[in-house]
Amino acid sequence: MSVLNFIRVQLVPIHREGYPFIGGFALASIVLFLFWSPLGWLGTLATLWCAYFFRDPPRVTPLGEGLVVAPADGRISQVTSAAPPSELGLGPAALARVSIFMSVFDCHVNRSPVTGRIDEIAYHPGAFLSADLDKASEDNERNSFLISTGTARIGVVQIAGLVARRIVCFVRKGTSVGAGERIGMIRFGSRVDVYLPEGVRPLVAEGQSTIAGETIIADLRSGERERTFRVG
Repeated sequence: MSVLNFIRVQLVPIHREGYPFIGGFALASIVLFLFWSPLGWLGTLATLWCAYFFRDPPRVTPLGEGLVVAPADGRISQVTSAAPPSELGLGPAALARVSIFMSVFDCHVNRSPVTGRIDEIAYHPGAFLSADLDKASEDNERNSFLISTGTARIGVVQIAGLVARRIVCFVRKGTSVGAGERIGMIRFGSRVDVYLPEGVRPLVAEGQSTIAGETIIADLRSGERERTFRVG
């Protein structure tokens, strides 16, 4: 492998949504250098962080009927039961919910947890509370997806956070998606909730780290009892 190819392999792709921000940070850095070089170097660090934030690395998604993979990188902040947002049309009954909190250092490209059809996309304006709070599911700005697999329906909700001010959707209602395919992103810190069908148990625990498109969070066909976990 040549040196050039080696460097190319090591570089993580950047999503196109990040180019305007990276360009803006870079331009601001140049201006700051003209005034005072220490400020310019701070601007350079901010530019590098911005490029890191908008990274979009390829993922290796496990394929198998019934597998549900994490839609986001981050930390599982909650594994609980809760009523899904009314706009999803999943009814008022509480369903198993897995909440993944994304810090500003996580990759923010969101991926479909299952292979299926986008039956519904619903945007709901709201507040910008910390995405780690439980009431953020109801009060914060959000964008909801209802994905049908043919045998089950999965709810995926992008929730804006304290710093996040923009939810971006990459897909349209009626389109088909594969498990692990990109469906959207949230800029600058946020959370993604997954609502599982009735009777399906999550296979993850609070505090666990997830990789979008790779970490299995549930199995729609599994009769496995709820798992136990050890921290350490």
